[in-house]
Amino acid sequence: MTHPLRLHAFRLLFVGRTLSALGDAVVPAALALAVLRVTGSSSALALVLACAMVPKLLLLPLGGVVADRFDARRVALVTDLVRCAAQLFVGVELLGGNPTLTHIAIASAVGGVAAAFAMPTASPLVAGTVDGPARQRANALMAVAANGTRLAGPALAGLLVLAAGPGWAFVLDAASFAASAALLAAIRVRRTPIERRSLLADLAEGWTEVRTRDWYWSSLLAHAAWNGAAAVLITLGPAVAVDRLGGEGVWVLILEAGAIGLLAGSLLAGRARLRRPILVANLGLATYALPLVLLAVAAPAPSVIAAYGIAMAALGFLNPIWQTVVQAEIPPHTLARVTSYDWLFSLAATPVGYALAPLAANAWSAGTPLVTAAVIVAFACLGTAAFPGVRHLGGLTPAGAGATRPVGAGPAGADGTQPGTAAAAGPGPSASGPEQAPVGTGLSAR
Repeated sequence: MTHPLRLHAFRLLFVGRTLSALGDAVVPAALALAVLRVTGSSSALALVLACAMVPKLLLLPLGGVVADRFDARRVALVTDLVRCAAQLFVGVELLGGNPTLTHIAIASAVGGVAAAFAMPTASPLVAGTVDGPARQRANALMAVAANGTRLAGPALAGLLVLAAGPGWAFVLDAASFAASAALLAAIRVRRTPIERRSLLADLAEGWTEVRTRDWYWSSLLAHAAWNGAAAVLITLGPAVAVDRLGGEGVWVLILEAGAIGLLAGSLLAGRARLRRPILVANLGLATYALPLVLLAVAAPAPSVIAAYGIAMAALGFLNPIWQTVVQAEIPPHTLARVTSYDWLFSLAATPVGYALAPLAANAWSAGTPLVTAAVIVAFACLGTAAFPGVRHLGGLTPAGAGATRPVGAGPAGADGTQPGTAAAAGPGPSASGPEQAPVGTGLSAR
C-alpha cells in the first residue's frame, strides 16, 4: 500500500490543510483579546461568535449541494480566498489602531458563510486524492496535523499577541488561507459528476442517503449528544476546576491532557485494523461520561485530568475511522451533502449545551447538568450498539482494507496513478465526526 504522503496531490492537500489549521488555531485567543480590547465586553465577543456560527448552521446543507454539484477543489479554493480576505481585513483593522465591532462582526459573518461551503469539501478532497486502503492513514494524518496545531496554536497566539498585538494573528491566518488556496490550485481532484436537478431534490437525495443507513443516523445522534455534552463540560468545567479542584492551573492541565489525548488517538487510528469500526469507535466515545461525572463530584484533579485525556483520545481515534468508513460507504456523488448533514447535527448541538448548562447550574448546581450530560452521552453512544448496521458494518481489517469495489473511474490523479476504486466496507460523530477538540468543527467530535 502506497503511503498517502507519496501521492503528489494528497501531499499538497495535506500541507495546505495543515497550514490553514495552524492559522485557525491561533485566531480564537486573538479574537477574544481583540474584541475585549475594542469593547471590554464579553457580550460583544458572544455577538461576534454568533455572527460566525449562525450563517454556518443555516448554509451547511446548501454548502453540501454546491460541493457535490461542482468541483470540491474549486469550492475549497474559493472559500479559502474569501476567508483570507476576511481575516486580512480584520488584521488590517486591528493594526490600524481604530477597529470597530461592526466591522469585526461582518468579517466573522463572511467567514462563517465561507466555512459553510468549505466544511463539506473536506471528505471529498481526501476521497478524491487517495484510494481505498490508504485512506485510513490519510485521514489519520489529517487528524494528527489538525490536533497538533491545537497544541501549537495557543502558544503561537500568545507570542504574537504579546509581542505584536492580535492583528498579526489574523494576518497570519490570512496568509495560511492564501497558501492553502495556492496549493489547491496546483492539484487535481477526481470527482463524480451528478445530474443537475432542483436544489430541493439535491437536498432530499443527500438526506435519503443519511436516513436509509441506520449506522449513520444513529451515530449522528450519538455524536450530537457528545457535542452537546462537550459544550456542558467546557462551560461549567473551568469554574469547577478553579473553585473545587485547585485553581486555574488544573483547568489548563485538563485541556492539555485532552489535546495530548486527541493527538495520541489520531496516531493510533492510522494503524488500527478493526472488524467493527463504527461499533468500536462509538463505544469508545462513551468514555466522555467519565470526566463529566468526575467533575460533577469534584473528584481529585489527577483523576479528572486522566479521564479527560482518555475521553479525548477516543475522540481522536474516532474521527479518522469515521471519515474512512463514510468515504467508503457513501456514494461519491453525494458525499459532500451527507457530510454537511453530519456537520449540521454536530454543530447544532453545541449551542444548546452552551445555553442550557448555565441555566441548569443556576437552578440546581453544576453537578446536575454535568451528570445529566454524562448519562445522555453514555446512553447515546452505547445505544448505537442496538442497531444492526452499527454491529455488522465492517471493513477496517487487513482483508477488508484490501477488498475494494469500483465507485467509478475518473481522470488520472495528479500523481499519475489511475483512481478507479474505493474501499468497500462499510463515521464517529459525523462524516467529519464529532467536530470537537474542545474547543471547537468547529467544535464537533469530528
